[in-house]
Amino acid sequence: MAKTEENAIKKSAEDIFNVMEKRVSAEDLLRIKKAYEFAAKAHEGQTRKSGEPYITHPIAVAGIVASELELDANPVIAAFLHDVVEDTNTTIEHICEIFGDDVAHLVDILTKRRKERYENTKQVDNFKQILESVQYDIRALLVKLSDRLHNMRTLSSMTPAKQMKIAGETDFFYAPLAGRLGLYHVKSELENLSFKFRCPNEFEHIDAELEDDKRKSQEAVDNFTERIETILKDAGITARTQVRYRKPYSIWRNIVEAKTDFAHVDFKHYIRVIYSMTKQWSEKDVSLLIYSRLSSHFKERPGSVVNYIDNPKDNGYQSFHVKFLNQYGKWEELHISSERMIRNSQLGCVMERDESWMERVKLKLREIANDENLLFMDSVKSMLYNEDIVAFTPRGKGIILPKDATALDFAYEVHSNIGDHAKYCRINNVLSPLKTILHRGDCVYIGTDENSHPKDEWLSYATSFRAKRKIDDYIKHQPKIEYKRCSECQPLPGDEVIGYKDKDGMTIIHSKHCPVAIRCASENGDAIVDVKFDCKDCFLYPVTLEVLAIDRYHLIQDILECLVEHQHHSLRKFVTTCDESIVTCIIGFSVHSLDELTEARNSILQIEGVDSVNSVSHKE
Repeated sequence: MAKTEENAIKKSAEDIFNVMEKRVSAEDLLRIKKAYEFAAKAHEGQTRKSGEPYITHPIAVAGIVASELELDANPVIAAFLHDVVEDTNTTIEHICEIFGDDVAHLVDILTKRRKERYENTKQVDNFKQILESVQYDIRALLVKLSDRLHNMRTLSSMTPAKQMKIAGETDFFYAPLAGRLGLYHVKSELENLSFKFRCPNEFEHIDAELEDDKRKSQEAVDNFTERIETILKDAGITARTQVRYRKPYSIWRNIVEAKTDFAHVDFKHYIRVIYSMTKQWSEKDVSLLIYSRLSSHFKERPGSVVNYIDNPKDNGYQSFHVKFLNQYGKWEELHISSERMIRNSQLGCVMERDESWMERVKLKLREIANDENLLFMDSVKSMLYNEDIVAFTPRGKGIILPKDATALDFAYEVHSNIGDHAKYCRINNVLSPLKTILHRGDCVYIGTDENSHPKDEWLSYATSFRAKRKIDDYIKHQPKIEYKRCSECQPLPGDEVIGYKDKDGMTIIHSKHCPVAIRCASENGDAIVDVKFDCKDCFLYPVTLEVLAIDRYHLIQDILECLVEHQHHSLRKFVTTCDESIVTCIIGFSVHSLDELTEARNSILQIEGVDSVNSVSHKE
């Protein structure tokens, strides 16, 4: 190792020691230095893909843990040692002897498990291991994120294929995880580094356009912020402004979501108004005072106020957002925040804050890690990806949900029993189906019925992890149909049927008069099998009847009474038309068998005025 390289390595380690000296005991500082020396010796002779000595990586990770996340001694020690068990002959027991149980515990969590056979894939099993660590200690997650952040910062030395793998993992898992933990600056950097290595041309193009836009808007932004500072100073309010330009990935995501181009993306930057607290005022009071003063001088965009102080995001983010018109006729987005809020948005779960927030995060991450279904990757996406909204119960309890969540997600978030028996909802007092998408601030009432249970189609419009898992669990525990019905004839139990094995070995049941079955028999008669299509009370099949009748007083009520009151069918569809006293009713409901359908048809035929009852289709 060259002398200059050796000096640079020692200087990087010294920087960490200097940072930690200010907030740990002399004894802990000695342990941190000892961890560095231990790691340097263990990794001696090893190099990174870039050709640098391997020890530069543990030093960099420890630097992020110490300086950017401001963690205490043991996570910094674990950061120095995080690869020694995986990449050297060092054992966890050896680490435990020298650095204690707590450090050994953190390093053990951070060490990837080598397996001869992976339960899912190597990457998925690694994701699950990372999330499982939450039930033990969230510090391990923070060291792991620091490890990933440094790997992304130095990804240029990798091959394009390796870059794509690591960047893809980062974009899918690590960046959203950082966001869920309230580490916004880590999330933002990981997203942008992933975008840069996945799509370098697109990244560079947007980055160049952002620089051009920044140059063009500089004068307007400077004048606007100067005027804000003057207004607040004249009002005796101590505050500063900070202009934050959005990153290429954020702009790209807006372009995709809005189906627009760069020129038409709004708010490529936002302005923070950051104030210092006083003992006399609460943060909300100061935020509202600043808002009041500024709204007296600037035109406010109607409906632009978002109060994240009273209703924080699920990652703990707080601020007061509003949009004002600048002197050049452009809307400017303002985030009014205290110094504490800004610090919380940078350090997220590292900061001491409401324990219930951290416990909610831990609970959700544990739920994903313990998910034994084949929905793990979907669960990760549902839990980590989405921005949050807050909807309210009629009693005013806030329910935090992912963006684009439905009333069904809301029901399961309130209580699993309410979700399992949900039947309808009222959103802001308007009767609505369960699949209705909710918006921030909606007041939601869930109507339940003990006879209502999860259905297959619920999976298609549930978005939250909890709802999907509960629905999937319920469906998996229901009796399984070992065959499929023909999509053309849709036979019912009691029909004369025949089976036909398709190329995948699945038995398809057809009625014996079905044209598809007849064609199949002529093409491949050896695939025809005898089947027993019994009536099972747990299965319902959709049917549709067409009723033709002469119009009279009480006719419709008699038909409804016949089906609902006497035969206890739940109607799926009821459409009536009347043409010169001839009534046509299209009625959709579900039956267990052909006998039930026949009984329903015969009962309707007994009603006065009914001329004919025909089965239109067994389909929806």
